[in-house]
Amino acid sequence: MLDRDGYRPNVGIIIINQQNQVFWGKRVREHSWQFPQGGIKQGETPEQAMFRELAEEVGLLPEHVEIVGRTRDWMKYDVPTNWVRREWRGTYRGQKQIWFMLRLVGKDSDVCLRKTTHPEFDAWRWNEYWSPLEAVIDFKRGVYEAALGELARLIGQHPPSVVN
Repeated sequence: MLDRDGYRPNVGIIIINQQNQVFWGKRVREHSWQFPQGGIKQGETPEQAMFRELAEEVGLLPEHVEIVGRTRDWMKYDVPTNWVRREWRGTYRGQKQIWFMLRLVGKDSDVCLRKTTHPEFDAWRWNEYWSPLEAVIDFKRGVYEAALGELARLIGQHPPSVVN
């Protein structure tokens, strides 16, 4: 399901713990780290998609988290042509995402990366909120920075000072 501009509706999920550290998942068989994310299916609301993706990718259920907030508008990123399936080239541009911030109210042991037959992640860790984003694939970095920036105010985080 693409919008008229060629973007696939999607949700991104920032999970924080009690210390406001963020959950990073390591992509299966890759050395790239990212937040959970996934497509919104026909007829789903962004919140329904978020809870479905959360269960599929991280194994967490609604009772394990509380919603802290979400981004106001869609955030978009373009996918480089060489990453796009041949049959989608010319119509698919990238993803548009609503980002949710969730606080883990369950335990770390509630995280289960093997809930589905095709796991997205093979490892996970907690990182400081403003940890460097170099581990995120370059074409997603801007959206990650924007989502972290918009949602930071909800938990009293301030961007790191720039040192010259």
